Amino acid sequence: MTPLISIIMGSTSDLPIMDKAARLLDELEIPFEINALSAHRTPAEVEEFATGAADRGIRVIIAAAGMAAALPGVIAANTTLPVIGVPIKGMLDGLDALLSIVQMPPGIPVATVAVNGAMNAAILAVQMLALGDETVARKLADYKRNLKNKIVKANEELAATDYKFKC
Repeated sequence: MTPLISIIMGSTSDLPIMDKAARLLDELEIPFEINALSAHRTPAEVEEFATGAADRGIRVIIAAAGMAAALPGVIAANTTLPVIGVPIKGMLDGLDALLSIVQMPPGIPVATVAVNGAMNAAILAVQMLALGDETVARKLADYKRNLKNKIVKANEELAATDYKFKC
């Protein structure tokens, strides 16, 4: 099995957040890899990863980082693959990471999701894959349909909940 999506995080302390992306990809049966690489502590390894990702079959990279949040941008600077940045909440409630990721120079785009938005990053990566893969597109459509069904069911349960002053 060759991974199509790569999840990279600045350190394993980001795993509780990034696990949501991994679990969604698992649920949709999308092959992925997951690693910790640091733009500041392992810069040579980050460059090697980014420059070789496409040749290894990776189609989309999800890169999470907190604080200075350089990782997504460094990866994007070294690959032509789409990179999705996930700012991790740390100092300043993640605002520092969010601003670091979205403020990329011209020519080095990084798509960015909300602070701690790992699940949306995974969904966006799957949407990118679905453009060229009917099987992935069907899985994504089923997933989205189930989101609707969950809300419909939750609303039915809410309507059946009894409150003294509920109209």
